[in-house]
Amino acid sequence: MELLYAICVGTLTTAAVFLMLRGQTFPLIVGLTMLSYAVNLFLFASGRLTINSAAIIGVSENYGDPLPQALVLTAIVIGFAMTAFVLILAMRARADLGNDQVDGGDLYQHKQKNVKTSSKERN
Repeated sequence: MELLYAICVGTLTTAAVFLMLRGQTFPLIVGLTMLSYAVNLFLFASGRLTINSAAIIGVSENYGDPLPQALVLTAIVIGFAMTAFVLILAMRARADLGNDQVDGGDLYQHKQKNVKTSSKERN
């Protein structure tokens, strides 16, 4: 069971890093979300995975640790809020700049184009 979780965490992390290294905004957001899922799965698995046992002390000898479960639940809520915020921020940046590049290389050209346009308007 732990091997399956380790493979899933590794796969999610690999895909997340690949997507975060892309040059556009949307793959970056998806990559950050996938990395968040990988960390959540890692935290959940660190709480001793037990099968058919309650997360209550005293019911059985093997009980699941409730702290990682609470941390993962909180991280899911915070991750959803941050994903929504970054998505709105990316949509606003795309509307203002006209592209979705993350590296900022086109930003300099966009500013230079605006400077040339404003100098032509003064003349």
